[in-house]
Amino acid sequence: MKKTVIVSILLVGIGIFMGVFLVSSLNTDLLSPLFASENTKIGANQAPVEMDNAMKIINNAMSAASEAVLPTVVYINVETEVKGGNMPNDDFHEFFRFFGTPDGENDSPFRSRGSGSGVIVSENGYIVTNNHVVENATDRGIKVQTIDKKEYIARLVGRDPYTDLALIKIEANNLPVAHLGDIEMLKVGEMVLAVGNPMGLEHTVTSGIVSAIGRGRIGNRGGANIEHYVQTDAAINPGNSGGGLFDLNGSLVGINTAIATRTGTFMGYGFAIPVDLMKAVVDDLIEDGKIDRGYIGVYIDKVDETMAKGIGLDRVRGVLVHGLVDDGAAKSAGIQEGDVILEVDGKEVNSPSELQSRIVFYKAGDKVNVNLWRDGKSITRTVTLKANKDDQVASDNRKSEEEIKPEDNAPVKFESLGFTVVPIDSKIKKDYGVESGVLVSDVKRYSIASDRGLISRGVITEIDKKSVKSPAELKKIIDSKSEGDVIILNVKYPERSQIVALEVRKS
Repeated sequence: MKKTVIVSILLVGIGIFMGVFLVSSLNTDLLSPLFASENTKIGANQAPVEMDNAMKIINNAMSAASEAVLPTVVYINVETEVKGGNMPNDDFHEFFRFFGTPDGENDSPFRSRGSGSGVIVSENGYIVTNNHVVENATDRGIKVQTIDKKEYIARLVGRDPYTDLALIKIEANNLPVAHLGDIEMLKVGEMVLAVGNPMGLEHTVTSGIVSAIGRGRIGNRGGANIEHYVQTDAAINPGNSGGGLFDLNGSLVGINTAIATRTGTFMGYGFAIPVDLMKAVVDDLIEDGKIDRGYIGVYIDKVDETMAKGIGLDRVRGVLVHGLVDDGAAKSAGIQEGDVILEVDGKEVNSPSELQSRIVFYKAGDKVNVNLWRDGKSITRTVTLKANKDDQVASDNRKSEEEIKPEDNAPVKFESLGFTVVPIDSKIKKDYGVESGVLVSDVKRYSIASDRGLISRGVITEIDKKSVKSPAELKKIIDSKSEGDVIILNVKYPERSQIVALEVRKS
């Protein structure tokens, strides 16, 4: 028995020895995955690329600017009351989107909620935002949340639909205030930060560059609206409205207001109201809650190469006056349809938005010297700006109608130019507010007339500042022109006027 126990002990010992020997002989690389230690190191020892100093400086600047400006931007929640049939829906503007269930039919008012952004512009609680964010707000329906999560009920101080700006105020003190930048120092290509609350994502920062300055109309908000934007490719989405566009100094250079989109969300094109225009509006609203802006009273369009050639300008410059506001400042000062405005108080204007941006800083009653191009020469008129009035319409230089022979009233088709005209009847005269002219009954697609913006159903009242009374008369004047000459057509529609320059083609 003793002998058996001894033998058993020896066999167990030999087994243990052989096991240790076999384990130690195996490839440790094969076994290590089975016996991985909790101390196994993961990740590389260092980054594959080290930023150079220039990149570190830019990175640090963006981070520092973001940290500095975030407290000056607020989240705005608005309770609105709108009619079901009047909800904003414009593919070219980031209008405030409302979501809710109507209480009644489409024309019945209902309440809903939406959100936007704002920028603090004073320590005692003034906040600038977009008009379209707060224009339909109910009483006590504007709520503001600051970056520290404090909530306030804001009161509406005033709105300016023409610039899409509004001013609200909360009862607070010692608030962080945005520094207002100098728009004259802003350059195309400069890096900027857009700060706001897109899609309800509070205090979001996106970055990009300044894509353009002085960008004009991007949608169809109407001729009286003042649109002179800073364009950026920094991502802007619904909810960013009223937020700030900042440079890398942390200075405010614009108030985000719109996007050009076909989807309702960002597609690479964002627009901000420049800070100097914002300041002018805010100063007015703080003073008395009203806008005391002067208006020149013209309907304007750009001048292109064909138009410049037709009116004898040495180069493409200025803005074309294609209509005058009845009893407006320009009409009172002797400015006429067909004039080209070259300068305002010695400063050149070369686009409709640039003229708007010059005039917007003047108040009603201010006098401005306007340099014009008329009949091949430069003249100056002093214009006393007037306050804006509702329901202003373009006036016409109306001529008395003379007897027209029946054969002169036959339709005329201008094949080489691509449009057809017919005589007008008494209903057209009444509806369009004209005494004489010819109706554009058809415009051929891809023709010279179509490319130059002529639209059917317009009434041509003048050609080269001569009144038109019949299709035959228009044909006679156009036939007298030589190949390459430019004709200037004054065209009237029910609600607007237009001036079209066409280069004559004989075949």
